[in-house]
Amino acid sequence: MVSAANPHAVEAGLQALRNGGDAIDAAIAVQSVLGLVEPQSSGLGGGAFLLYFDAQTGDLTVYDGRETAPASASPGLFLDANGAPLGFFEAVFSGHSVGVPGAIPALHAAHRDYGTLDWAEGFDAATGLASDGFEISPRLAGFIARVAPRTPLDEWEAPRNYFFDAEGDPLPAGHVLTNPAYAETTRALAANPRALHEGPIAEEIIAAVQAEPRPGGLTLADLADYEITERGPLCRPYRQYTVCSAPPPASGGVTVNQILGLLERYDMAATGPDTLEGWRRFIEASRLAYADRDAYVADADFVTVPVEGLLDADYIAARSALIDRETALPAAQPGIPAGIDRPGADATPDSPGTSHFVVVDSDGDVVSMTTTVESVFGSHRMAGGFFLNNQLTDFSRNPVNAEGALVPNAPDSGKRPRSSMSPTIVFDENGEFVLATGSPGGSSIIAYTAKTLVAMLDWGLTPQDAIELPNIVARGNVVRIEEGMDISLIAGLQQLGFELDANRGENSGIHIVRRLEDGSLIGGADPRREGIVGTP
Repeated sequence: MVSAANPHAVEAGLQALRNGGDAIDAAIAVQSVLGLVEPQSSGLGGGAFLLYFDAQTGDLTVYDGRETAPASASPGLFLDANGAPLGFFEAVFSGHSVGVPGAIPALHAAHRDYGTLDWAEGFDAATGLASDGFEISPRLAGFIARVAPRTPLDEWEAPRNYFFDAEGDPLPAGHVLTNPAYAETTRALAANPRALHEGPIAEEIIAAVQAEPRPGGLTLADLADYEITERGPLCRPYRQYTVCSAPPPASGGVTVNQILGLLERYDMAATGPDTLEGWRRFIEASRLAYADRDAYVADADFVTVPVEGLLDADYIAARSALIDRETALPAAQPGIPAGIDRPGADATPDSPGTSHFVVVDSDGDVVSMTTTVESVFGSHRMAGGFFLNNQLTDFSRNPVNAEGALVPNAPDSGKRPRSSMSPTIVFDENGEFVLATGSPGGSSIIAYTAKTLVAMLDWGLTPQDAIELPNIVARGNVVRIEEGMDISLIAGLQQLGFELDANRGENSGIHIVRRLEDGSLIGGADPRREGIVGTP
């Protein structure tokens, strides 16, 4: 089964499975097509966290394809000449925002370890679509039209020639779009997995990054030196299950597991999605876990991240007791876990340009992969027919706290910016695969993913019903509630003292596959995007 955000990508993954490929082979096909047909969200020029379960051995591996900052980066990466942080758009559309892409190296490492088909076959579908053309989807057309008036999308020559007609108007939905440059890039990757990190395409990337305005410091040496990191998964028990995700620099594994840990003392099954108490608990657990996440989580190769302290049973119990009340917490402050003297600070924005997909093959192997170029269309700079990420704006633009000390997520040479990506796989008490889930959505990824886990594991919902529950994101003191929530629940939350931003859109893109007791699979795809679930 394949669940992903675009029908072309799902079909590419299914074809890989029909051809005798496994979940990794299908993931390569899905990612390479997503980068073409959903370029606003992910692509060859971005990064990813790939969580892979090998059903034969029981091994679970995180392939960390997070982008890295260039060697020239420093904590002042996003400060202007006066030492003040650049504005958000100034930072995003500068060359400073582009990190070394890691999605393709992560897939190549996974293929080296587990792939079945030839590496090159993974790019056949993308090469064909780029050459023959595909219809611009309504969602892509909407982003082109909405983004262009307030960003440089139509000012850069490459995206202007790609997305706009001769009169300068954005191309409409249904227009058949070809991308010969993308086809050349996928052919190059089929022949050489390092084609983005050396040779002509690498030179094109550097030229785009170093172009005005605000050229970046990325070099050919930075591209050549990039290596993905294989990490052990971050797993914690939740009731009779084990929930596994990616460790730092991803914050999802820590924070999703902390939300669940804070809820475990409560009978969530008795307070379902139609109850005020069920949502009150979910909101407070989210607020407390986000507060800790913002204060402590960053690249653990550069700073101390108290993962064990944040998930320690006694610490979780003390934090969870804060939820046992009848009104909203006045404020959600970070705690002080073991190994830390005081909380850090954070000034990192929230950007939604990401995608998530799940693949389960006939052997029971599973890929749960979250992939991103960061903001919509990344940095808006293109090379080789694809968009370059603006992933370095996932660092805190202001590198110091009120006392002048560096915050954990400050930029630095070779550092990976903190991510909210939460590719998740759940197992039962016998170690058998139960489900895989995840979402795009900036820092809201954590809330979206946690919602689906509570909905399925506690409330007994199907994957599709769990996805379609209104999203509630409680990071800080303002609780964002998606349109569609029962008005009586909204009124009840207000009466409890929560500050609400209600009836708003939430740009999740949750995709799920779940194994039922008889071994069959059931999936879900987020109707907020254009995804589907498919079987070979």
